[in-house]
Amino acid sequence: MRKFVMAAAVTCLTLQVAPVRSAEIPADVKALLDAEMAAAKPLSTDAVIVAAVKKYNEGPASSMTNEAWKKLTLLSPEVKALIKSDIGQYLKKKKTAVITEMFLNGADGGKVAFLSKTTSWNHKGKAKHDEPMKGNTWIGPVEVDESSGEQQIQIAIPVLEGEKPVGSLVIGFGVSQMKYKTSK
Repeated sequence: MRKFVMAAAVTCLTLQVAPVRSAEIPADVKALLDAEMAAAKPLSTDAVIVAAVKKYNEGPASSMTNEAWKKLTLLSPEVKALIKSDIGQYLKKKKTAVITEMFLNGADGGKVAFLSKTTSWNHKGKAKHDEPMKGNTWIGPVEVDESSGEQQIQIAIPVLEGEKPVGSLVIGFGVSQMKYKTSK
């Protein structure tokens, strides 16, 4: 009996912390997300963003690794340089009240710019980069993001030169911020 109670308790805890998959985004949140995604869509062809990604892609490959990136602090020169760059400041101007994070990736998955330090340097091999590089929009699950600490939904859109994907833009939308925005 004791094993059964323990197994039932573990099952309940697992169900409470299991991530909500994009297909399971609550309808009210999905409607809010759809509106935010429509507003963000023009960023995929924004001339300043496309030019920054193209410049990154034409430059030398970065030697940064995810392991080395994780050791850097928010005050590390490498991190500050990407936040303070012209394109980093441009992204900051595009941030809305519901955006919790935004980062721009080159074709190789490395960072071009971001609003704040990301958990990983490179997202190549992950759907949030690979799907936009195929020309698709990716929608992640509702989750608590490691780098922002917010319950959010990440989306990723291709950065397009004409119709060709040259990079990806990942945007995190805060669930509570979206709900608050519509409650006004």
